[in-house]
Amino acid sequence: MVLVLRNLAFYAAFYFGSPVYVLSALAVAPFSKSALRTVVAKWSRFHRDCLKLAGVRVVVEGTMPEGAVLFAVKHESFFEAIDAPGFFRDPAPFAKHELSLIPGWGLAASWYGMVWVARDQGAPALRAMIREAKARIADGRPLVIFPEGTRVPHGERRPLQAGFAGLYKMLGVPVVPVAVNSGPPYHRRWKKPGTITYRFGEPIPPGLPREEIEARVTEAINALNG
Repeated sequence: MVLVLRNLAFYAAFYFGSPVYVLSALAVAPFSKSALRTVVAKWSRFHRDCLKLAGVRVVVEGTMPEGAVLFAVKHESFFEAIDAPGFFRDPAPFAKHELSLIPGWGLAASWYGMVWVARDQGAPALRAMIREAKARIADGRPLVIFPEGTRVPHGERRPLQAGFAGLYKMLGVPVVPVAVNSGPPYHRRWKKPGTITYRFGEPIPPGLPREEIEARVTEAINALNG
């Protein structure tokens, strides 16, 4: 019963509070990208505050580097996607292109600086994605990607998406692997009290062969996967 009450408190707070941030984001987006990013970051931190009602807390191990880097993040639940704008410093996340078609949200996400990934649209889409990613780097924003391409249940390892190594090669920036163990407490309808840990790996320099970068990232992002 306590678990149910905690979850009801979380869902009520988050879903009744979120429209305020969504409407604020849409209101400021046409006039100020900086204000839009601030609203999105506040919404993200609001989500984490709401999680405290469900007994979920977040801890960080290691140091988050600053500057133009590519954060390669383990993806176990929606938690890390929602948490990214408030956790990383003004990030530009990669996201599948289908999300850009969501009315209102897709437009605001584009204004925010999302880098859209159109996996099935060939070379022109790939070139456009690289241009957008490099533009974000030029603005001093770190990039955030889920290299497995989808949510992976806690305890499982999956190969990285085939395009990750090519992206790493073309961007020419360090990769920072980030392990996250959000699955057990978050990836379920009823959130369970517990701790979600972020663990930052050592930055990996650009220019490594495909086999090495994939192996090092795979190992690092699964460091909490026991």
